[in-house]
Amino acid sequence: MREKILSVIEKNSRMDVKELAVILGTEEIDIINEMAAMEKEGVICGYHTMIDWEKTSIEKVTALIEVRVTPQRGQGFDSIAERIYKYPEVNSVYLISGGFDLMVTLEGKSLKEVSAFVSDKLSALDTVLSTATHFILKKYKDHGTILAKKHEDEREKITP
Repeated sequence: MREKILSVIEKNSRMDVKELAVILGTEEIDIINEMAAMEKEGVICGYHTMIDWEKTSIEKVTALIEVRVTPQRGQGFDSIAERIYKYPEVNSVYLISGGFDLMVTLEGKSLKEVSAFVSDKLSALDTVLSTATHFILKKYKDHGTILAKKHEDEREKITP
C-alpha cells in the first residue's frame, strides 16, 4: 500500500484523503495512518508547490553547478556536501557520476547573484577543485509536469 500511496501523491500531493482512499480502494483511516508513519520515518520528506516563475513578475535565475571536490578521509563526499547544502540559497545537492562529483542547484535574483555565490562561497571552500555553472534558460518539464505546453489554434477551420 505504501508504494501505491507514494506513487499517487508524488504526482499530486494535494490530493484529498477521501479521493486517495477511493483510488486505492481502502479506508481513509488506513491512508492517514500510513502517511503519518511515512512522515515520521522520513520516507515522506515534505510537500512542495511547483511554480512556473515565467508566468509571474518575479525575476529568478536557476543554476546547475557541477562541482569537483577532494573527498575527505573517512567521510568521503558527505562532509563537503553538508557544508554546501547548509547555504540557504542552495536548493539541492547530489552526488553524481561522471567528470564532476556533486551537482548543486540554486536560485538567485540575477546572474550576478549566482556568480557571486559561486566565486565567493562555493569556490572558496578548500576542498572544491573546480566548478562549471549552467543556467537554465527555459523549463519545458519539471518534476513530471509539462510547463511549455503548445498553444493549439482553437479557431474553427473553414474550407471553401
